[in-house]
Amino acid sequence: MTNSIQSYMQQVGRQAREAAAAMASTTLADRNGALAAIATALDASRETLAEANRKDMNVAREKGLPDALVDRLELTEARIDTMIEGLQQVASLPDPVGDITDLNYVPSGIQVGRMRVPLGVIGIIYESRPNVTVEAASLCLKSSNATILRGGSEAIHSNQAIASCIRNGLQQAGLPEHAVQVIETTDRAVVGEMITRPEFIDVIVPRGGKGLIERISQDAKVTVIKHLDGICHVYIDDQADMDKAFNIAVNAKTHRYGTCNTMETLLVHTDIAEQILPRLKQAYDEHGVELRGCEKAQTVLPDIKAAVEEDWSTEYLAPVLSIKLVADMAEAIVHINRFGSHHTDALISENYTRARQFLREVDSSSVMINASTRFADGFEYGLGAEIGISTDKIHARGPVGLEGLTSQKYVVLGDGHIRK
Repeated sequence: MTNSIQSYMQQVGRQAREAAAAMASTTLADRNGALAAIATALDASRETLAEANRKDMNVAREKGLPDALVDRLELTEARIDTMIEGLQQVASLPDPVGDITDLNYVPSGIQVGRMRVPLGVIGIIYESRPNVTVEAASLCLKSSNATILRGGSEAIHSNQAIASCIRNGLQQAGLPEHAVQVIETTDRAVVGEMITRPEFIDVIVPRGGKGLIERISQDAKVTVIKHLDGICHVYIDDQADMDKAFNIAVNAKTHRYGTCNTMETLLVHTDIAEQILPRLKQAYDEHGVELRGCEKAQTVLPDIKAAVEEDWSTEYLAPVLSIKLVADMAEAIVHINRFGSHHTDALISENYTRARQFLREVDSSSVMINASTRFADGFEYGLGAEIGISTDKIHARGPVGLEGLTSQKYVVLGDGHIRK
């Protein structure tokens, strides 16, 4: 590791710490003003953003990067619109900071409650998707945090163009210039510096492939909020509405292939397999989805490939789907909890009792009834945007929005009280 990278990251870290201290005293109007100014800057810079993104897309294609990665990298007009809408939605959300809850008198006469406070400096390491730069910045700013963003080398031009818009917005709103810092180098040594510097960074959020997240989780000296895989399931019960089941199963797989909330395994009750599977296969064929099934599924769809044990624990991020027939919901739940990644799983059923059981027993960060797994997203949950998905069980779980970027401290109100 070169001294220049160490020096650069020390400077970035110190600037982030100073900015975090300043952010703690900003008002809601200040922060919302910055979000609005960033949105205006993005809208005015569409041509610049498109040109920067074209450079990244050309390099990605020349390097032969996977289609899923190239898809995530593309910054279309619609995705710019979504970034702007996300900023506006985050600005409209209530301020999570300073909220005092559970304020009660205790026998000694003091009042004890809890106040929501920012985490401080949040480091975010992500791949491909340049829109993450805006999502992360908006949530960190709204929750009064400072952030250090390290995007993938494949999106360096796009991220720097977005960073310029963010700096303009911060300057116009009078917020600390270094409240959002987008790393300017593609040197991988930066990642090592970020995850081992608790004096500068309070929390690391990795967004990317399993290899990246595993490496960060193993080597980090900073607290990590993460998920490794998105092995999501949809289970079609024998008491499902077949039209709902069809639409959800098609959408959950084909809406987008390269996202962590895309269905990778379809579970179907044996009694309705012959009713629903041929119809689904026709739709999947039209979308070019390769099907891999268990032995029972192959008896219904004899021309599909045989699934092997590895398929049940694979996140394809591609037009590939594994199908398994199960005898009942209990078997489906056992399969999900064994092979899933505790990300997002859905039940399609009109049986209220089974729905309640599924919600209780499936151990995932998002559990859905009669809805596509593609809804497991901070924007769709009304969080404005998300900084990532967490499958951890402490602090934050599921899409991490504003509340997940804050903590709580105890506050005590007295009037000269002393302990006796």
